[in-house]
Amino acid sequence: MIILKDILYKVSIEAVKGSTEMLISKIEFDSRKIQENDVFVAIRGTVSDGHDFIEKAINLGAVAIVCDTLPEIIVSGITYIKVKDTNTALAFLAANYYGNPSQNLKLVGVTGTNGKTTIASLLYQLFQKAGYKVGLLSTVKIMIDDKEYKATHTTPDSLTINYYLAEMCEAGVEFCFMEVSSHGVHQKRTEALHFEGGVFTNLSHDHLDYHPTFAEYRDVKKSFFDHLPKTAFALTNIDDKNGLVMIQNTGARKLTYALKSYADYKAQILENQLSGLLLKINESEVWVKLIGTFNAYNLLAIYGTAIELGLDKLEALRLLSELESVSGRFQFIVSEGKITAIVDYAHTPDALENVLKTINDIRTNNEKLITVVGCGGDRDKAKRPVMANIATTLSNQVIITSDNPRTEDPIDIIADMEAGVEVQNQRKTLSIVDRKQAIKTACQLAGPNDIILIAGKGHETYQEINGVRHDFDDMRIVKELLEQLNK
Repeated sequence: MIILKDILYKVSIEAVKGSTEMLISKIEFDSRKIQENDVFVAIRGTVSDGHDFIEKAINLGAVAIVCDTLPEIIVSGITYIKVKDTNTALAFLAANYYGNPSQNLKLVGVTGTNGKTTIASLLYQLFQKAGYKVGLLSTVKIMIDDKEYKATHTTPDSLTINYYLAEMCEAGVEFCFMEVSSHGVHQKRTEALHFEGGVFTNLSHDHLDYHPTFAEYRDVKKSFFDHLPKTAFALTNIDDKNGLVMIQNTGARKLTYALKSYADYKAQILENQLSGLLLKINESEVWVKLIGTFNAYNLLAIYGTAIELGLDKLEALRLLSELESVSGRFQFIVSEGKITAIVDYAHTPDALENVLKTINDIRTNNEKLITVVGCGGDRDKAKRPVMANIATTLSNQVIITSDNPRTEDPIDIIADMEAGVEVQNQRKTLSIVDRKQAIKTACQLAGPNDIILIAGKGHETYQEINGVRHDFDDMRIVKELLEQLNK
């Protein structure tokens, strides 16, 4: 139990009705989870408005209500706190409730369209190898040192973030690396967190189903850097046209990385093979197990972050060479029949183009490149024809299929994608609604030394259809299918 007034620090309060001296149990923004002596924060969401559930929350035992509009009926004995914005209020309430844990470890946020998961996950891996206790908040999983927890969002809600950060502090974690999504920033989930640093990867077409314009999407990302403290560092990719935009108004220490431009952290690709990359980072050469230009950028960001957090340069390079690829990010296997299958999370036009160009840079023209790709339902429709065009332009054969159709008819999604296939590429394009059958067909079309790319789902081990998640793991399925072909 904690006194209500003790968790109101930095909350922008416009009016209070009732006492703030009461003992409260916990904070909730989901009325269904309310119990005796809880605080209910009424959040205006995209689907429902928490203000509509204030009465229900009180009936379930809430003793305090945080809202931006006071209800018409004020219940005696209940404390009402009117705030300017309940999302921002929730961020500070959560941080205060858990003792502001982000101030007791070094938290680094990674934002951008592509590369967030790889950079955050590999920083976690690198600092663990360096002997530190490390935390991770990512799309793939949440880690508290060696303990793994399931992740549900790229950037969790404020209560979840602070809960896990508090657990990390309890476990003696020194560094935490966190993916920061545009949704998370826009919904103020990171508002009350103290960051040691921020990293910008790149910006391309994504989430325009949520953000009305690309400019808003960019500006939301930028606002993360605008709020970094002067004690933090802001590391940005200046080969991206929005790289300098991100840090133009930040008070943090500005740092840059690039492959093509002069920067604080500069890299050159000396060799690019399926077995790895030979990089020259500043003046030192290092062989790494990851491949592709996009991973050269990721590794450079990781190296720069490690140095800014105090690691020795030679030690950072040594650890960089030991890093293993992240689940669902350019994971590949080679079958007994010498077919290479690659599974990658590429679900944006830019990410798909990067992966396909990487494969084409490595392969000779003697192998076929067969791409299996789909687009998610209930999401940005504008990218569907673009992704199909990229896939059919950069592959020898393309199979358009289902991704996570959610509540949409997969046939409609595929039709949207087919609209982007140019006339000259139609003969090398198939459409197969069933994703497993699409992967099976790719395996049957492939011969020795050919390459199959399965794009879109990466680390996900499910397929979501009409609100139900069905077991579906691209890597497991392609392994099984290739093994069957070899029998």
